[in-house]
Amino acid sequence: MNTLEVIETHYLFPSSVFTSATPCQVTTVLGSCVSVCLVDVVKNIGGINHYMLPLWNGSGLASPKYGNIAIDKLIEKMLFMGSKKENLNAKVFGGGNVLDSNINFFNVGERNHSLAVEMLGNYNIPIVAKSLGGEKGRKIIFNTTTGEVMMKFLNRIST
Repeated sequence: MNTLEVIETHYLFPSSVFTSATPCQVTTVLGSCVSVCLVDVVKNIGGINHYMLPLWNGSGLASPKYGNIAIDKLIEKMLFMGSKKENLNAKVFGGGNVLDSNINFFNVGERNHSLAVEMLGNYNIPIVAKSLGGEKGRKIIFNTTTGEVMMKFLNRIST
């Protein structure tokens, strides 16, 4: 008898962090934003963030809107759930050049994905897969238990 596994689903909004010790498929859509997906290969638990800007400047709320905050929070939540840094693998997506040319002057997408690579390197967390930069957005679906990520490129919308 075949049974279909029922798996929880979650949509991850920008400026968010999500972790789960139970199987969950997390969907998010990225343009210049970046998502870091972490999976603990021993405990089979995972987490994902979605940040919009690279660095918090120290004023206002230290929100996961900023990459340096979102990556720290994601790792902190994974460790709180019982993960060890040496058991974590990362997959990183996004950072595309999809914004209006006036905004793109600041290279937000490139700065977002460079920050992720740098911070994960500082934490000694290996990046085992990535799709960064380019001219298109991405839709990703991340399985928190297996670490599998399905990705689809999205066409750029011209205005």
